[in-house]
Amino acid sequence: MSTSQRPTTCANHAPPVQRQRITSASTVQFASHGRRLSGLVEPWTGRTACALQAAMRLSNDAFAAHLGIAVRTVATWHQKPDLTPRAEVQQLLDTALDAVPAGVRARFTTLASSPVAVAEPGAAHALTVAIAVVVRDSAVLVVQRRAEDGAAHSWQFPAGMVKPGTEADTTAVRETYAETGVHCRVARNLGSRLHPITKVMCEYLLCDYLTGEAENRDAAENVSVAWAPADRLTRFIPTDRIYPPILTALEISP
Repeated sequence: MSTSQRPTTCANHAPPVQRQRITSASTVQFASHGRRLSGLVEPWTGRTACALQAAMRLSNDAFAAHLGIAVRTVATWHQKPDLTPRAEVQQLLDTALDAVPAGVRARFTTLASSPVAVAEPGAAHALTVAIAVVVRDSAVLVVQRRAEDGAAHSWQFPAGMVKPGTEADTTAVRETYAETGVHCRVARNLGSRLHPITKVMCEYLLCDYLTGEAENRDAAENVSVAWAPADRLTRFIPTDRIYPPILTALEISP
């Protein structure tokens, strides 16, 4: 996933980021939501709050803890995307947005501008992410994402947000190369699901390796890149976080 499309943690020496505003003014519009950029988000709504949650890749519980509010408040934003949070919560959201690194801010800007609906109560946002499961011989390509707030880094498959008008296959191939320098092609679609952690709709693509040396080409977001032996993949990614059809395709016992 490239930094323009996914939340990320930037290096400490990254340049300062211009603060952005999404308001109800109509001069420079955000898709069908009638919002524009200029500084802060004014006012926040359930929809834009959920966009920030999705950009930060936090579950409802984690996002609520990050803001210092009740989980039911976050759940309500998913149920009522047009709801305007109370003033003190608006300030908490402002502070949270101010603190995120450039990649997360860019991700938020994209999500907040997308004319999509909230999928269901508890979902972060009804966007689609293409996830590439790239296989070379008996190994699978994985990237180690930088964590925020002192959490442990996590291993994941290369992935990217599917923009309107773009196919998931195209996104999977493009983002794999952008993150790792590996060229691949989609062999088949493994299916889709609402991710149990991020609550984002994910489409999984089994891909064949073509060429390229695996390297970390997105150091702001990823710690490292590796070819994980298929029979040891669950040492990198916990079994309960792997989409079951992936285990079947790789002939890994759950």
